Amino acid sequence: MTWKARAERARGAPMHHHSRPFLAALAVLGGSYVLLILCMVAADVAYLGARLPEVLRDVLGTPDIRDSLVLSLVTCTAAAALSVLVGVPLGYLLAREKWRGRGFVEWMVDIPVVLPPLVVGLSLLILFQVKVGGQSLEGWLNQTLGLRVTYAVPAVVLAQFAVAAAFAVRTLRLTFSQIPRRTEEVALTLGCSRAGAFWRVALPQARRGVLGAFTLAWARSLGEFGPILVFAGAMRGRTEVLSTTVFLELSIGKLEAAVAVSLLMIVVSLVALGLIRALEKEDAA
Repeated sequence: MTWKARAERARGAPMHHHSRPFLAALAVLGGSYVLLILCMVAADVAYLGARLPEVLRDVLGTPDIRDSLVLSLVTCTAAAALSVLVGVPLGYLLAREKWRGRGFVEWMVDIPVVLPPLVVGLSLLILFQVKVGGQSLEGWLNQTLGLRVTYAVPAVVLAQFAVAAAFAVRTLRLTFSQIPRRTEEVALTLGCSRAGAFWRVALPQARRGVLGAFTLAWARSLGEFGPILVFAGAMRGRTEVLSTTVFLELSIGKLEAAVAVSLLMIVVSLVALGLIRALEKEDAA
């Protein structure tokens, strides 16, 4: 019997009973992390107990927290849109082309993923405050365009975008790498330009990946805290988003409100993750 025949036979053979202890060990080790996450969420719910609906109603009835919810939805959407805007071309180039410096660019894209969030926020703050030619970037934008970035709403969007875009690029790079080159090559032989082949062939095939990248970037933006705190601050009515709301409520001793906002963020995140899983299942089908 050849090795191919043996491999096919092994794939079709039922799982032997002696593998059960091994699988059980894997389940226990891996399941311990799942159990930890489940216990964390359950602890939040149990902490509020029967008062959960009342506390949530009070939280959503607070004008400052309602404003932070609206600002979170707006800034997360803007950051996710910007992430896709740069993620599509960069992911395509990284997946399709071989060029000098590609490895360096991949390293740069991955930096926000591994850096401590506070470092990202501090770097953004320094970028806009360092003076070049006697004037900082913040001062030039304010004088030229009348735009204030630091400790304002644009800083929230930029802080979210700086981290979320890295996840969008990684997602879209994988998406484009899984699309066969053959379809674009056929379009080129039929007289289509390279740009036309991208817009008419590659991008439509990557539409689910684009939507998945947008959703992932949106969810990542929602949970961003460190860069926002350093670069935009946590000013009520100005730069407060849901993640900084939790911080502010904790700082004034309102633990129940902080837990309620945390549960609200968990629900929103689960909805976003559910959309990603649905897209993945649709692609698999």
